[in-house]
Amino acid sequence: MPFRFGPMELIIVLVVVLIIFGVGRLPEIGGAMGKALKEFRSTQKDITEEDSTTKKE
Repeated sequence: MPFRFGPMELIIVLVVVLIIFGVGRLPEIGGAMGKALKEFRSTQKDITEEDSTTKKE
């Protein structure tokens, strides 16, 4: 059964994150998550391009 997150669940998660980390650390956490997501997408793109070039050969 897949997990489904509605608006209420997202609000609850955000409140819990605020309680655990505090407002001061949220920009730092957001920046780290953004960098990680950028690196993930870059790696995924490289792998996809590598797969497409090996298929052409």
